[in-house]
Amino acid sequence: MNLNQITIPSINVEKAVEFYKILGLKLIVDSIPRYVRFECPDGDATFSIHNAEELPKGNGITIYFEDEDLDNWVAKLQQKGVIFSELPNDKPWLWREAHLKDPDGNNLILFDAGKNRKNPAWRIN
Repeated sequence: MNLNQITIPSINVEKAVEFYKILGLKLIVDSIPRYVRFECPDGDATFSIHNAEELPKGNGITIYFEDEDLDNWVAKLQQKGVIFSELPNDKPWLWREAHLKDPDGNNLILFDAGKNRKNPAWRIN
């Protein structure tokens, strides 16, 4: 089994598309205003957005995007006007993370975990 597709809701798909293109995703299906799908620049994963009348309540959705050159990526995004609530910093779980929100308020974490993403010291066998 392989997880290869995530879909999130959006009140304004067109606005969300512009945001995710700035992050570096490549638009491959365009059915605005109803649905869009992106390819991630690395790997085989896809990411889609569908139009919704209402967004999830509470903590909602958290999406993680990984890049080995996190600090440089964040700096480039800041130059393009992307606003972060937390700049890259090292976490106790051995990941380096930066936090922001997309136009619909979904939580995004840009991170670099290296080997610790799948093989932290506390991994169970």
